[in-house]
Amino acid sequence: MESLTRFLTAKLKLKVNQQLTRRTRGVSIERMAEELAQYLRGWIGYFGKCQTPSVLASLEEWVRHRLRSAIWKQWKRGRVRFAELRKRGVGKDLAAQRAGSAHGPWRLANRPALAIALPNAYFDSLGLPRLTVAR
Repeated sequence: MESLTRFLTAKLKLKVNQQLTRRTRGVSIERMAEELAQYLRGWIGYFGKCQTPSVLASLEEWVRHRLRSAIWKQWKRGRVRFAELRKRGVGKDLAAQRAGSAHGPWRLANRPALAIALPNAYFDSLGLPRLTVAR
């Protein structure tokens, strides 16, 4: 059963990573979230009952991390990143520090600045389903 769980999560991550949230895809985050939500609802409907809650929680965390990374990549330049972080409630010093960082999108997506700017409630507003909520 554990190998099946690993296989299913690897398949989900591969599909999400290579097709639905590819950072160079050139679609808006709203459209990306809409397509991802459709895929996740189907996945939950088929596999959700056989997965353990801890696996679903880690997948949900990974998907949100992936979306934060894609959004960071879409913001492109330091000035835009700084302005977006400030607009979304991040302090001036922290926003400047993250906007000027040389680290890549995946690493920065796991930092507090992006968690403040893009909380889980933001993804809920985009229609992204929660994987851990009892259905």
